[in-house]
Amino acid sequence: MTPDSATVLLDPTSERTPTTRARVARPSSLDGLTVGLLDISKPRGDVFLDALESTLRARVPDLRVLRYRKPTFAKVAPVDLRHEISTKCDLVIEALAD
Repeated sequence: MTPDSATVLLDPTSERTPTTRARVARPSSLDGLTVGLLDISKPRGDVFLDALESTLRARVPDLRVLRYRKPTFAKVAPVDLRHEISTKCDLVIEALAD
């Protein structure tokens, strides 16, 4: 699949038909951007995000990093959390760990 191709998203919660969306172009640089790191509350997700944040800050000094955490991995992130992330972040990295 090329970066310009469409992606089929499957929603395990109540999908009737697959949704197709075009991929968003990746930024050429992270300089000056805000990256949100979302911990979904699985064990050790915070450990992964701590290491990732250190790596990102070392490589991109002008990067702003914001940390977020879902109340539980078993449910979709609350609307207010998703809204905050979408309005404050240019990019989001979600941690899945165990």
